[in-house]
Amino acid sequence: MKRIAIIGSSGGNLYNLGGADPQKLLSEIRIQADSAGVEIAAIQFIAAQSSMDGAGKDTPAAVYSWDASSSTPVVRFTGTLEECNQYAKESDESIADALRSGQVDGIVSMSADPNGANQLTVQAAVEKHIPIVGTGGTSMALISAKGAKVILTSGTTGTTNRTRAISFLTAFSKHWGISYRPLIGDTGSGSISNSPWKRINIRGIMMSSLPGFIALALVLAVSKIPGLDMLSGVFDVLIKALPVVIAAVAAKQVSDMEEVSVVAGVLAGILSMDGGIIGGMIGGIGAGLLVNVLFRKCVEWKFPTTTVNIIAGGVSGLIAGLILYYLLAPIALQAGEWVKVLIEGAVAYSPILAGLIAGLLIWPAIIGGVYHAAILPIVLLEMEKTGNSFLGAVDMVGLVMVSAGITLANILLPRDKSEATVATPGFLINMGFGTFVEAAYPFMFSNKLVFAGAIVSSGIAGMMVGVFDVRGTAYVPSVMAPLLSNNMMGFIVAMASGLACSLIITLIANQIAKKKSMQAIDEKMSA
Repeated sequence: MKRIAIIGSSGGNLYNLGGADPQKLLSEIRIQADSAGVEIAAIQFIAAQSSMDGAGKDTPAAVYSWDASSSTPVVRFTGTLEECNQYAKESDESIADALRSGQVDGIVSMSADPNGANQLTVQAAVEKHIPIVGTGGTSMALISAKGAKVILTSGTTGTTNRTRAISFLTAFSKHWGISYRPLIGDTGSGSISNSPWKRINIRGIMMSSLPGFIALALVLAVSKIPGLDMLSGVFDVLIKALPVVIAAVAAKQVSDMEEVSVVAGVLAGILSMDGGIIGGMIGGIGAGLLVNVLFRKCVEWKFPTTTVNIIAGGVSGLIAGLILYYLLAPIALQAGEWVKVLIEGAVAYSPILAGLIAGLLIWPAIIGGVYHAAILPIVLLEMEKTGNSFLGAVDMVGLVMVSAGITLANILLPRDKSEATVATPGFLINMGFGTFVEAAYPFMFSNKLVFAGAIVSSGIAGMMVGVFDVRGTAYVPSVMAPLLSNNMMGFIVAMASGLACSLIITLIANQIAKKKSMQAIDEKMSA
């Protein structure tokens, strides 16, 4: 197994591009090293609390080293920058000895000081022809000038912790002829997928983009206040920006290459605006896929890391965006229009029937996992044009308000006193934030009458949405939701009907359950 040493500092420009968080910076290298089957032998990293461009001798700093027992970087010494530089000389000598004895096969250098804190290590690397990879323009130029065997060098501009780490290990793996596949994904939780295709998740993209749509609804509501009608122009701008939001989120989730993927997504989103949110999503997914492909290719071609990031972020976004702009935007926009036409057609045929059916089906949909995969995207497609939605209104009255009614009933008259404690947070969150309908699950799944009551109440509330032809949204405080609708009084009535029906049915169900429980106890005692 190959072993590497990491040397350097939080640097000047590096400080603003990951050096300010040494744990994350060093951990990214560890994660990629593990993937390549490379072991970290030592770390000597001086982290100052400000950029080295403006740091002085008295700037607070810390020295990080490698703890082999826990396989993590740890702080070994804290003090002023001058004191840390003095302390680092001990580890500099130790790493140099390890290089000369053959215990280290490669060096990662980040804004190192080859004439100071890292002088002995660099000298040993030159003597033993140890391969060096690193960033920091001035630092790497000085190391190269000493005759070191530099196999990858770059400045830090435009790089991230992850892209630097992948570049380092790619260079080492090609030099040593070892197999390496970069780990890209949620590396902090262990949920890692090497394939960007497996990270395409429409539901996740939509849920993450939801705040943008709620902001749109809020602006729409505020613009209706007398004297604030000038905000209607802001509403128009936000509608145009929604594809950009979707694209940025999609590219980030698919590529997961930090800021590089966000830049690619924004570029693709700007060029995908004519395709609506479906166009933005397609453009963002395309940009995310291209980021991974171009990044790896450019690293294999030994481009400087800064150039790799520029190509991966800029060119990926442009390619994906231009494809949407010239080819796919009309198709994507039409697809979104078809969805909205179907909803509007159903409502136009019979708004009461449409509301009733939607209300009756929305609880089975969310329990079966269909809601976030199918209904929420349709809600967002409706909101794209008007800022509110027919199905969004059914969501609020049929899910949120019904859940609030069930939990309120278990606060007022629970089957058992402990259930009130469980129900209270759910009721407050549903009323205060317009979400957490799952709070009703424990009571629905333990009592068939409550379950049936939830569906019936949702159907009635959905029917009222149809009666008043309401458009609205969930995910906002219940007191604010009517203000974001097209029919404030109608939405209030529909919300009240969902809450009241589920409250009454649950109270009756709890009373029946308590009577049965008491009868069972009496029968046991009499027996």
